[in-house]
Amino acid sequence: MSTTPITWFEIGTDRPEEAERFYGELFGWTFEEQGGGSGGSYRVTGAGGDTGIGGAIRATDGTSPNYAIFYAEVADVAETCRRAEAAGGRVLVPARTAPSGLTLVHLLDPSGNHLGVFAPPPEQG
Repeated sequence: MSTTPITWFEIGTDRPEEAERFYGELFGWTFEEQGGGSGGSYRVTGAGGDTGIGGAIRATDGTSPNYAIFYAEVADVAETCRRAEAAGGRVLVPARTAPSGLTLVHLLDPSGNHLGVFAPPPEQG
């Protein structure tokens, strides 16, 4: 059994209001605006409740394609990038750290599929 759970998804769109309405009507999801930095919208949902995963709709500026991506939670983002490249993938968006301390990166698998990995913020102790 894997120890790398899929724990988040993100839908990037240049029409976030339309996406929020669609997923709300289709699945009953509700969203809360949490801002996306640089003035962008980031609308978070608990989506799956106790048995599924949470996610968000990120507003894009319309210059890049819309997307849907899943995120796997890992212990070490840099090591995961090294392993992905060794397995034939590549880093698409270099690692960045959110103000919360969460570190994330976007990868491409060998067949061109986009995925994300993240490590939660270090525990304060």
